Amino acid sequence: MKIKALKFTKKTAIAIILAFSVLLAGVVLAVSKTPAEDVGTTEGRVAYLSALGWEVDPATELSEVIILPRVFDGVMLTYNRMQQAQGFDLSLYAGRECTRYIYKVINYPNSDDTVLAQLFICGNRVVGGDIHSTALDGFM
Repeated sequence: MKIKALKFTKKTAIAIILAFSVLLAGVVLAVSKTPAEDVGTTEGRVAYLSALGWEVDPATELSEVIILPRVFDGVMLTYNRMQQAQGFDLSLYAGRECTRYIYKVINYPNSDDTVLAQLFICGNRVVGGDIHSTALDGFM
């Protein structure tokens, strides 16, 4: 009976670590993907927000074509940091035309203030968004 022992070299260890890292990155990306709704329609955007737990009134939809600034500074830089913490990065779309859609949120808990959902769409892709209160001392 022959017993064969595996010998780990530095090269083998690095290859295993790299393979594991690629696998882990794939799993993280698959799990963290935002809902794959067609956000080119009102129904699709409402479904997208619903998949995230937000009920919105489609009759309140407002839309506006905007151009994201080429350089992010001040408030926009701070806002983009918040977006990055949520998996978005508006700086990737700097200088590009996007459409901003706004909806009234009807299921925000424990708030008498008007709460809005805002989505930034470039092409047919959600590139950013937030939930915020319209109150003077509100939240985002």
